[in-house]
Amino acid sequence: MTTTSEQQEIEAIKRVVAEVERVQRNELVEEFVGLFREDAVWTTAHGKVLLGRDAIAEFTRKVLPGATTDSTATYEVVHVLFIRPDVAAVKVRQRYFALDGQPLPGDSEGAPLYVMTKEDGRWVLTAGQNTPVVTQR
Repeated sequence: MTTTSEQQEIEAIKRVVAEVERVQRNELVEEFVGLFREDAVWTTAHGKVLLGRDAIAEFTRKVLPGATTDSTATYEVVHVLFIRPDVAAVKVRQRYFALDGQPLPGDSEGAPLYVMTKEDGRWVLTAGQNTPVVTQR
């Protein structure tokens, strides 16, 4: 059973994930980078490992501008597991769409796992692994 306090934390986590969607959709590099803990570990959907906010920033500055020219993505929290009250494993459903709202053809979904920590009263991305969902053929 989820307590009121846990539900409030889940809502705060969902707001961070919604912010990930918003800043990526609007190609706001610095705002995206600001969602991470200084020593965060991030692995892209293509397996590139980024260690620390500086590496995440450098990579993001190269790939985010222009990334939403032809498509965009939505992010939905599908599960939150509190490892401790200030540490959560967050499963996200990421879906890719053309700008007209139509799903992209083929495998157009990701399944990120975010480890989030509560730092100074604010949930931040501490570790993440983005994995493409491949349809069984």
